[in-house]
Amino acid sequence: MSETPPNPLQYRFDGPEDAPVLILGPSLGTTWHMWDRQVPELAQQWRVFRFDLPGHGGAPAHPAASVSDLAERLLATLDGLGVQRFGYAGCAFGGAVGVELALRHPERVASLALIAASPRFGTADEFRQRGVIVRTNGLDPIARTSPDRWFTGGFAAAQPAITEWAVQMVRTTDPGCYIAACEALAAFDVRAEIGLVGVPTLVLVGSDDQVTGPAEARTLVAGIPDARLAVVPGASHLVPVEQPAAVTDLLVRHFSTAWQPAYDSGTGQTAVPGIPVRAMPTAPPQPLQPQQPLQPQQFLQPVAVAEIEPAPVLQPPQVMGRPDPHDAGLKVRREVLGDAHVDRTLSQADDFSGPFQEFVTRYAWGEVWDRPGLDRRTRSCVTLTALVAGGHLEELAVHTRAALRNGLTPDEIREVLLQAAVYCGLPAANGAFRVAQQVIREETTPTE
Repeated sequence: MSETPPNPLQYRFDGPEDAPVLILGPSLGTTWHMWDRQVPELAQQWRVFRFDLPGHGGAPAHPAASVSDLAERLLATLDGLGVQRFGYAGCAFGGAVGVELALRHPERVASLALIAASPRFGTADEFRQRGVIVRTNGLDPIARTSPDRWFTGGFAAAQPAITEWAVQMVRTTDPGCYIAACEALAAFDVRAEIGLVGVPTLVLVGSDDQVTGPAEARTLVAGIPDARLAVVPGASHLVPVEQPAAVTDLLVRHFSTAWQPAYDSGTGQTAVPGIPVRAMPTAPPQPLQPQQPLQPQQFLQPVAVAEIEPAPVLQPPQVMGRPDPHDAGLKVRREVLGDAHVDRTLSQADDFSGPFQEFVTRYAWGEVWDRPGLDRRTRSCVTLTALVAGGHLEELAVHTRAALRNGLTPDEIREVLLQAAVYCGLPAANGAFRVAQQVIREETTPTE
């Protein structure tokens, strides 16, 4: 561990000290060991740098507030090690970090590989709901269902040791850091900026990935000017683990041939790094070293990979400014109440009720909820109490869901309602408990 930057990331190096640095970024819920099968081959010509997300794999539990925050921590860690320029390959959450680096710090990134990635991961509702589940039930429900999201059924059945490794990896993650990462992914959306990624990019996806599949991969390829798509058959979301030989071959080919030269602002010239170009390996990678945890029954042979030419460049839409509080209000309203609720409410508006919805968005959400004086947890406590006092049980149900999304636990919501019972009256609190109890049961029951 480096002690120089604040909240440094847990990391390890493999490979020659004088080789160009290649960073491997992990997926949410995994550790750097998800890359164990790629390292022996990659470390022959790169200085491979792997890191853990906060609270993962025993790393210090300093939650990252956003993808940007994590990218800055990574750069601070690299600065402390004297690493200025690097190639980067990231899976899922790690891919989001790679996009952030390429957009905000393009001078640092020589080449990029995005695996099981997307310019926007699902919907904000999905990730905030996952946070509610973890906050209420812990990580066990997420851990038990992780193999279904990460691997094809055939692989999970044939590789029980790897499947159990995946479950235990999630179970040992710090819950607060996992929830923070869910919030970071909920807020991550670079669809309007993806065309500004200016480094050579490999977009790699498993053909059977049901989380961020080929459709999301093609969106990236269509938006990034210098991008190639590779679809790996017989693989799901955690494709580096499920098809290690194919992924290794693709990464070696990409980073050996697509390494953007550094630009020297002082001379106006570029310096070409010494990246050796070698023939593609024909044998599967060497087995894991003894200290590494993955011990599959056998190595899977390399598979055929479909690779296509990049699609025509799509110009990103113009990002509008904020002429009034409406845009900010709509953003806060969606974050607190959820896209599904807001979409349903706005779709029901007509010429008669539309102006009222505009008013609510602009002033309740844009002017009040977006003020910096109180955090959203506190605002939820105040809102629940006011709704109990007014007997607005329908709105209480909506804001009980919002309170869970804003970070209140069921126990904390109970305490708010008990406090309201003293000052708002027992009959009002009786109805409030009935409504809140039903909402909490619906929102915190894990889905198998």
